[in-house]
Amino acid sequence: MLNKILAVCLLIMMVNNGCKTTQNSAVNKTTEKEVQNIPVPEPYRASNPIVSDLMHTKLDVRFDWTKRYLFGKATLTLQPHCYPVQSLVLNARGMTINEVSMQEDSIRNPLIYVYQNDSLIIDLGKTLGAGETYEVLIDYVAKPDEVKNLGGSKAIRSDKGLYFINPDAKQASKPQQIWTQGETQSSSVWFPTIDAPNQKMTQEINITVDTAFVTLSNGLMIKSIDNGNGTRTDSWKQSYPHSPYLVMMAIGKFEIVKDQWRDKEVSYYVEPEYKNVARKIFGNTPEMIAFFSKKLGVDFAWEKYAQVVVRDYVSGAMENTSATLFGEFMHNDERGLLDYTGEDVISHELFHQWFGDLVTAESWSNLSLNESFASYGEYLWNEYKYGRDEADAALNADLNSYLREAKTKQVNLIRFQYQAQEDMFDRHTYQKGACILHMLRKQVGDYAFFASLKLYLEQNRFQPAEFHQLRLAFEKVTGEDLNWFFNQWYLDKGHPVLNINYSWDDVKNEQHIIIEQQQDFATTRLFKLPMQIDIYANGKATRQKITLDSARQEFVFYSAAKPDLVNVDAEKITICTKTDHHTNDEWIYQYQHAPLFVDRLEALQAIAKKYATNSPEAKVIMEALSDAQADIRKLAIKNTGLIATSADSNALKSKLTTITQFDKKAYVREQALVLSNDYYKDETELLLLKSAIKDSSYSVSGKALTLLTERDTMEGLRLAHELQKENNKYTSDVLEEIYSKHGDDTDAAFMQKALESASGYGQYESVQLHGKFVLRCKNENNIKTGLDKINDVGKNAEAGYIRYAAMQVLAELSKRFDDMKGEDKPMYESMKLKADNLLVDLKKNEKNENIRKIIDKQ
Repeated sequence: MLNKILAVCLLIMMVNNGCKTTQNSAVNKTTEKEVQNIPVPEPYRASNPIVSDLMHTKLDVRFDWTKRYLFGKATLTLQPHCYPVQSLVLNARGMTINEVSMQEDSIRNPLIYVYQNDSLIIDLGKTLGAGETYEVLIDYVAKPDEVKNLGGSKAIRSDKGLYFINPDAKQASKPQQIWTQGETQSSSVWFPTIDAPNQKMTQEINITVDTAFVTLSNGLMIKSIDNGNGTRTDSWKQSYPHSPYLVMMAIGKFEIVKDQWRDKEVSYYVEPEYKNVARKIFGNTPEMIAFFSKKLGVDFAWEKYAQVVVRDYVSGAMENTSATLFGEFMHNDERGLLDYTGEDVISHELFHQWFGDLVTAESWSNLSLNESFASYGEYLWNEYKYGRDEADAALNADLNSYLREAKTKQVNLIRFQYQAQEDMFDRHTYQKGACILHMLRKQVGDYAFFASLKLYLEQNRFQPAEFHQLRLAFEKVTGEDLNWFFNQWYLDKGHPVLNINYSWDDVKNEQHIIIEQQQDFATTRLFKLPMQIDIYANGKATRQKITLDSARQEFVFYSAAKPDLVNVDAEKITICTKTDHHTNDEWIYQYQHAPLFVDRLEALQAIAKKYATNSPEAKVIMEALSDAQADIRKLAIKNTGLIATSADSNALKSKLTTITQFDKKAYVREQALVLSNDYYKDETELLLLKSAIKDSSYSVSGKALTLLTERDTMEGLRLAHELQKENNKYTSDVLEEIYSKHGDDTDAAFMQKALESASGYGQYESVQLHGKFVLRCKNENNIKTGLDKINDVGKNAEAGYIRYAAMQVLAELSKRFDDMKGEDKPMYESMKLKADNLLVDLKKNEKNENIRKIIDKQ
């Protein structure tokens, strides 16, 4: 048996280190210089081979908060997938393995194993054939804070898997919590498993905690037992299979607010102060579940749906099966909801319960099957709840987000070669993918689109899938060969660059439309683009269908009269950049007559590039200030500069005042306030700022106070001191920024408390502002305390980027103290020494090697 296990170890080492081959030097004629010029391809990322099927996982877990350990017992039920097996290889990162055994006829037989390179290699002691179920028991200790080679990405900042928040309760403003983050391959930090998305298993978790804590996991709590020693064991069970990265726990002193969809519980786990507003934050969830179930023709599949908000989360949110986890940005009050509802995040994660959880991408190469759909779920909800204009506005923002990334990165949507799976979490997978689904929907029509999704979900229910299965479902429903669509949008990169010109033949009454694809064909393919064109003439629009599939094509259509507008890509769905050579008269006509949000947006953007005072274009901008869609109104406000200097200035001033006071959208009111303050510096505007400080929106109120302080610092500071009584994080953010620019030692206590209370991304901003504020202080004790508070952040922050920010601030303060002159120079020399010593200690204790390297270079 030992020889077998050594053989398996050798195989694992080869996989980890890469297989090396040698060449006869006489045959290999490639010179060193030629080798340097040969591009090295990124590694091919195949789906994880399935040797054994992971059928069921049962965990018993308890915690040591002081050491940040999880003590666990895992019982894994498996079957050989196809071929007989003699061994089992599990992912288990940074653990101590106490025992491995197999349960047979009520007898636990110890098994020989080797644990290295985060792999637990187990000799099963016999050969098991396909269909034979076997059960492996593992007694282990998970030590997430001691795991080496921690990674992360822009999307998921850490892959520690299991997180202890404020475990020693030293931070009075932060609750104690434990939570998990499994995607992409981090569940194996806290329980041994086959950590691959193409595995599917049912599960049970018995969680033992102090009785003061609430627990949450996947599925239903089937029992809860008071152990009589100050602890309680909650047993959670999920009866439907899902992938290991979707397993979750959340532990904390949460309040639970319950709703219902049909006979299933819908619940919201929040910190106690947010209990009364939880339904205002998450209350649309039952309606969302009902809508998605009906739209897809596939009911929500899981036993319940819970949503929990945690501190110091390493991403935005995570679609754990039946129990989505959100970062603290979702905590809000009623005023805060006027600025940000988080509804797109809620709908995104909920749609994952179908796309990602019910049917899971079999590999990270196919991640689009999860994330593109979740992003498009946002569109579907907005379209249903708020109308197409709102949905199109958000999707247009997604398109622009992708196009910004595409300036420096263009890759396939489905890609099998990449450095790390976290690289897949980009604007291609999310935003471009959502836009591609929208194009596909318009290409096949609504009936076929949703019938195809229904078929895909039903055929692959509780299974992993690859994108070809999505294509085949669409082909089954539509009866069409859609390889051309999937090949160019899923298996190829880039997008078309369109140049559109028009000419009118008044002899033949023919409208000519010349469209060129001008992308670099050395790097980007020629696209096939079905489109619709609306020709507006004699007060009506006629729709024509075309297919663009050449580098240059001319389309000719008869029209009884010269068109007022030819609207190419009338549905505004094509992923592209374009130059559309309309006249300004045509752009004005498009704004006033074409039906869609993007029609008006494109027209307004074109008109605003160059217009004259008192011109028809200026009148359209004034008209757009009253557009039904808020993004259009905001864009119009931003382009009123020329009007502010014209004869219409008074009319504009009156309109901006009205918008500032009465517009329904806070971000539009804020934009009007900013521009009005820029244009008009009279007493009326000062009164408008003072009035806006009382606005129902935190963002408008905060912006008004900031602008007022810039114009009248003493009055602004007086009002800022009054607003401190509100004692909420939203106002606190604004006051920190004001005091960092205009405050003094009298504001030190507030700034120190604000930094102590800051959490999440707000902690990053707070430590930066506190550094600026310390430089405004003259009192040595306030400076010392400020340095200590910044140091506390550097020692205790969960997120590496926040610890790095604290070190940066200390380093900058040291430099600035060195420049101080005058009678206080000895004090600043002492403060420089203190800052340097604190920085040395932080670097010495920093566990993230990358952070240490970056700081050392500065």
